[in-house]
Amino acid sequence: MPLRLQFVAVQFAQNKISPAKIQDCLNKIRINFEKHGETCRSPRRVLQFREAHCLEAALLVASILRAQGQRPLVVHLAAKNPDDDHVIAVFRRGKYWGAISKSNHAVLRYREPIYRTIRELVMSYFHEYFLQSNRKKTLRSYTRPINLSRFDYLKWETADEDLWELSDALTDAPHFRILTPAQVRGLRLADKIERRAGELIEYII
Repeated sequence: MPLRLQFVAVQFAQNKISPAKIQDCLNKIRINFEKHGETCRSPRRVLQFREAHCLEAALLVASILRAQGQRPLVVHLAAKNPDDDHVIAVFRRGKYWGAISKSNHAVLRYREPIYRTIRELVMSYFHEYFLQSNRKKTLRSYTRPINLSRFDYLKWETADEDLWELSDALTDAPHFRILTPAQVRGLRLADKIERRAGELIEYII
């Protein structure tokens, strides 16, 4: 493991930094707007560039949690086109699930470990997951927690190359639908105040 990533991992592991503190640290990393083309950087490269989009951040968090002796788990949230999918790193405290997440928006971030199931956790993202352009709620499905140790052959924590194989595996993994067709048809559009709240972002391109 490269020295920089090893140092960060050891610091988090030795100090047993809480998920909430990990989220605080993650918030200090800029959003990766992929200005020079799409990326899927390893945790080592995220630390090098000091920026990450949601998947890259989830990989970094999973690596940190692994250094603390936890399983490196992520969940892929699939949205209806043209909205973007989202990836969160998940963890457990006792019987309950929580999440650490990187987003430019205020509402798709950290979740306290208070959810009994992954579905409960995922549904906490549902109402604020909408497109500004048409006000439609777009979250449609999610995966079970995916253990990234399955991808150790890719050296996903330290790789120099973009991790497209891992990214594709998350997208192609079995997903659970969260809505019936009737429920989709009955969804209420985000209202004016919800849209105003949705415009709150941390970084401007």
